[in-house]
Amino acid sequence: MRITGDGTTGGIPARSEGGPYPLHGGAVGPARRQPEAVQRGPEGGGEPTAGEIGYRGPTACAAAGITYRQLDYWARTGLVEPSVRAAGGSGTQRLYSFRDVVVLKIVKRFLDTGVALQNIRTTVQHLRDRGFRDLERMTLMSDGATVYECTSPDEVVGLLQGGQGIFGIAVGVVWRDVEKALSQLHGERVETGETLVGHNPADELAARRNRAG
Repeated sequence: MRITGDGTTGGIPARSEGGPYPLHGGAVGPARRQPEAVQRGPEGGGEPTAGEIGYRGPTACAAAGITYRQLDYWARTGLVEPSVRAAGGSGTQRLYSFRDVVVLKIVKRFLDTGVALQNIRTTVQHLRDRGFRDLERMTLMSDGATVYECTSPDEVVGLLQGGQGIFGIAVGVVWRDVEKALSQLHGERVETGETLVGHNPADELAARRNRAG
């Protein structure tokens, strides 16, 4: 799926066979993001689920490998906004979800490899529009000018065989890196504000399977 690169706008064309299909992305400005639904843990307490934990700005920066200046700029311009709690005045701190931190780290990886901020913005908007679903199974590929979403090994191979200088971000690897980093940092219960010291974020895939069972 092509997310950026041709400067046009429009809808999502049908998937073509044999490779990632193009999603034409144009200029995307700041967008207001709706807070994620909070996943409730078992009645009577117990370990909080991933959706019940938020991370303050300094923690999000440490896990994503970015500066607080970058975090603040990206939030103010709508690139990556905190989905748990926005800064709402004096004494109120932003609170980021686990997935927010994963997206922050993806943005950092793209910047480090020279992808233009506007293309990154379009990519994040695309991920936001699909509700950040299935991030952990996604591979994002880029040649520096265009960003592609690949959801199968065949799509990755198809891009690599095109002879372009392509690099990829396996989001599942970023997901695990963030999970490991946050396990050594402080989280916060969304409802009570209780600090969780060295809390390992819940495995959302396992949690989903348990709820389905």
